[in-house]
Amino acid sequence: MQTLPVDFSTRLGAWQRRVEEQLAARLPDARTEPKRLHEAMRYSVLGGGKRVRPALVYATADVLGVPLTHVDGAACAVEFIHVYSLVHDDLPAMDNDELRRGRPTCHRAFDEATAILAGDALQVLAFQTLVSGPGLPDSAQVRLRLVDLLAQASGTDGMAGGQALDLAALGQELSLAEIEAMHARKTGALIRACVLMAAACAEQLAESALVALDEYATSIGLAFQIQDDLLDVEGDAAVLGKATGADLALNKPTYPAVAGIAAARARVRELHERALAALGSSGLANTEPLAAMSHWLVARRS
Repeated sequence: MQTLPVDFSTRLGAWQRRVEEQLAARLPDARTEPKRLHEAMRYSVLGGGKRVRPALVYATADVLGVPLTHVDGAACAVEFIHVYSLVHDDLPAMDNDELRRGRPTCHRAFDEATAILAGDALQVLAFQTLVSGPGLPDSAQVRLRLVDLLAQASGTDGMAGGQALDLAALGQELSLAEIEAMHARKTGALIRACVLMAAACAEQLAESALVALDEYATSIGLAFQIQDDLLDVEGDAAVLGKATGADLALNKPTYPAVAGIAAARARVRELHERALAALGSSGLANTEPLAAMSHWLVARRS
């Protein structure tokens, strides 16, 4: 896995800056009532982060020749859902984390009730963005498809279901197949949705290309979570912006805990290669932005 191309790093930075502006413009003004709730929403969303999911939306659009102005809404919607999940996951009833992105978590900076409401409001804002917000194709059919994709990725067959399985697995012994199935829901589903939502905004996309993009997204989604598990073991808390060793402390059955560090690293490499192979079979003219995204995700140290 070589160093990221300079041109991709430049594009990545541009995508990250673009979505920061888009998110800030779509969030409620903190000066309007209820001020504390709006402050908590903005605190949680605009508190930094790599913006992996919006970048993946933009990279897919780049590959498919879709104007970024037609996927800004999708990029914001997936990030609103992601941040809502983080706010709720950090709560004492879930992971009970005190730091997120190097700052106090939402319930620490405000209070638990406000954090719950901020997460609720961000989830609603995500779907409002897809239904009536700017930065998407005008087609009602396309917007309905985007709502459906994001709902599937967020519900019991996706992120929420994966989190439920994760909580139920504390202190339990799981097989690698069970861990991968849990990861595919908890993390992979929303990452997959980023690619498929951008694809839904493309015109006349061949079915074979859509199947290949789905395989790519499924592979990098699982690789991303296994890499996350590895970082919890090997990562630097100062770089990550959150405490490490949490999985071990909670006795979570993670991929490294069950298969070992070497096997987990090998699985990440295998999934990366599978993602690249899927792109190679897609028939798309230039898949380099998505290939570079996969490299970035699996080589990250934060």
